[in-house]
Formats: sequence, C-alpha cells, structure tokens
Amino acid sequence: MSTLLADTSNPDLELLYTVNGWAKDAPHWLDSLVSWIGEYGILLGLFALCAVGWLQARRRPDAPVAVAGVLWAPLAVVAAELANLPIAAIVNRPRPFVDHPGLDVLVAGKAGTHSFVSDHATMSMTVAVALFLVNRRLGAIAGGLALLQGFCRLFMGVHYPTDVLGGYALATAVALLLAPLAMALLVPLCHAVSRTAAAPLITAGPAGAAKRRRRAAVDRPRPEQEHPAATDSDLAA
Repeated sequence: MSTLLADTSNPDLELLYTVNGWAKDAPHWLDSLVSWIGEYGILLGLFALCAVGWLQARRRPDAPVAVAGVLWAPLAVVAAELANLPIAAIVNRPRPFVDHPGLDVLVAGKAGTHSFVSDHATMSMTVAVALFLVNRRLGAIAGGLALLQGFCRLFMGVHYPTDVLGGYALATAVALLLAPLAMALLVPLCHAVSRTAAAPLITAGPAGAAKRRRRAAVDRPRPEQEHPAATDSDLAA
C-alpha cells in the first residue's frame, strides 16, 4: 500500500542505514544501553532538568515569571504531542523496518505505530526549546540531549532521519508560537499561588524570604499595641 512519504529519498535512507549499521557492528551491551537511553533515559534526564530549572527559578527575583516559564516545558510537550496526532494519521508513514527488513531493530513493539513524526524527538526538543526560553544553560543541555535522542532513534532502527527532523520542527513551532499565550495564563496563576500557603512552590531563597519578612512585619503588633501607654493611675502608683 502506497502511503505519503513511504518512499524516502536516498540520502534519508542512506543515513539511516549508516547509523543503524553501527548497531550491527556494536557489542550487545552497547546496543542495549543505547536502546534504554533512546527509549527512556533521555526522557528521564529531561525531566530531571525541568526539576533543576524549577528549583533555580524559585530563587530568582522574578520567581513567578521564571517558574511559569519552566512549567510551560511539560505543558508544551502535551501540546506538541496533541498536534502530532493528526499529522501522524494524515502522513501514515510506516516504520522504516517495515519497508526495509534489513535494518537491525533494537526495540520491539513498534511495527503497528506511525513513524512520522518521531514522538521521542518531538518531546525532547519541546523541552529543550521551552527551557531555553527561561534558562539558556539548561536549555542548551536539553538541546544536546534532544540531538542525542534523534541519533538513538536512528541507531535503534525505528525512525528515518526525516522523522526526527520533523519532530524537531514541530517541537520548535509549538514551543515558540504558543509560549506567549501560555505565559499570559501561567504568569498570573503563579503570582496568585505565590500569595497563598503554596508559595514555596513558586518562591524560595532571598526573594521568598524577603516577601515573608515583609508579610511578618505587617502582621506583627506595633510596640504601642504590645505595651499600652501608661495611664495616670499607673503614674500615680
């Protein structure tokens, strides 16, 4: 059955064969390691980066805005994956090993799923772009992991290079284009939470401590309230 993008260009297929060929020549333990990294490890690493970004954002002077930016990362992943559903259904591209059985497939259970665009590439690059908007250093690290994710998917024989590139493009578009709308909703929400008992989720460190000290100063009784002025009878006594 002919499907859209079923026949890839030669460079696309040649690059896949080249990278996947390294898996055929690699020892079994390396294949297993790359498979775990490409399937689960990088996603766990990106989750850890988001946690670090949240902890750092809480200590910034603009903590509510920074936390809102970090919160956009996982929400952007959800938005990108939802956007990918109709794309995958319309393109309906089978996995590369379906049309090219000579590939060394390192992970099972992918035969009945769509190849374009790569979900793993989409998720990893979405986190990278969203984090870069609020924390460039963490975003750059996440970007490196996203590139490694794409390599792993080719090494594992489950995606064409264009599947990975399509995932990167979709991720970048969603993370950037929807960021203004998301921040317009998330920043007021984070400001509101920072004024409640859940404030430690939003602010911490010097900024949060300063706010708590100001709040305590407002609530603290004044000296004249703690020690009422002496009355005439007291003076007489």
